[in-house]
Amino acid sequence: MSPEIPLAVPLAWLAPFVALLAAIAVLPLVAPHFWEPHRNKAAVAALLSAPVAWWAWQADRAALAETGHDYLAFMLLLGALFVVAGGIFLDGDLRATPGVNTTFLLLGALLANVVGTTGAAMLLIRPLLRTNAERRHVKHTVIFFVFLVCNIGGCLTPLGDPPLFVGFLRGVPFLWTLRLWPEWLGMNAVLLAIYFAWDTLAVRHETRAALRLDRVRVDPLRLTGRVNLALLAGLVPTVALAAPGTREALLLGITLLSLALTPAGVRARNAFTWHPLVEVGVLFAGLFVTMLPALAFLREHGPALGVHSPRQFFWVTGSLSSVLDNTPTYLALLALAQGLDLPRQVAGVSHEVLTGISLGAVFMGAVTYIGNAPNFMVKSIAERSGVTMPGFGGYLLYSVAILGPLFLALAWLAL
Repeated sequence: MSPEIPLAVPLAWLAPFVALLAAIAVLPLVAPHFWEPHRNKAAVAALLSAPVAWWAWQADRAALAETGHDYLAFMLLLGALFVVAGGIFLDGDLRATPGVNTTFLLLGALLANVVGTTGAAMLLIRPLLRTNAERRHVKHTVIFFVFLVCNIGGCLTPLGDPPLFVGFLRGVPFLWTLRLWPEWLGMNAVLLAIYFAWDTLAVRHETRAALRLDRVRVDPLRLTGRVNLALLAGLVPTVALAAPGTREALLLGITLLSLALTPAGVRARNAFTWHPLVEVGVLFAGLFVTMLPALAFLREHGPALGVHSPRQFFWVTGSLSSVLDNTPTYLALLALAQGLDLPRQVAGVSHEVLTGISLGAVFMGAVTYIGNAPNFMVKSIAERSGVTMPGFGGYLLYSVAILGPLFLALAWLAL
């Protein structure tokens, strides 16, 4: 169930939520040194969420408690995926042919639905970069990796992307996202075909010396930390079948088992740190609190905003998800849809509207570096490996040129 604030919501109470989203989107770009320490993120989140927590305590303590439970479940799932995926290290150096690179991207798009987009990205980006280390034209490979592995691949299960898991917590059945398989298959197939053609042309511009070195430097893939594969297999039934309370306890148990059983040194070879998880935990603590009045306001005033059709929900959710975090955007548009006089088939909305919201949130997170957390992480890892990546505007040009026509076709054909 979605938290319900029974009192009328003054418009001013939406300001902390908007301000926190703006801080997350803007401060990393305009004040990176200030934004880097977690204590500063925590200070901003606490400053903006404290008055909202007081307001919610007065308006509906049960809604505030339910939001706290949703936050705990959200963080325990992310933590389990992050720790288990971080305990698997894939080493080796294959030949960097278009076929091999395309297979990496396809594998990542599939894995994203099991270990999440962040987990799949962190597991595969380093072996992909090692495989392409002898080549000079690598930038396009990383860009398509962000498109497919960090975003579009992860729409088939609630494990794939955080907004889908929060939707599951708010009443969307676990298997509902499998309805999105035609859109998943179509987008991934077209993007993989474009990438294969692009990389085939790029190989022709490599020097003979680079291609000869790539043929010589071949090291078969080796997987360490295999115990985590068994733990990954337990995540899907845990999330899908376990009751609330039991589910959170099992997720915590899986996390602790991974930490205890993973051989020493595997996480170090994976360059594993707690930094990304702590950052998400700090910011989402503020977001889960400040979004309470925003969600209530949208449920109350949704019909007056003029967004009604699945296609409109796709574009509005996607446009916001490309510049803001896609999880609160998903929740905000879900609350908006719940306030409309439309069929209520799943989680208080129609199947078609929920499809538009889900696809917009997951797919359009690929439009900018700040659309989804792993985007910037992959960019940073690639640059440290010597790949010259485009800046914010340059990447936006790539995404609009490649993804824009596909999104237009998707909206026309599927929504």
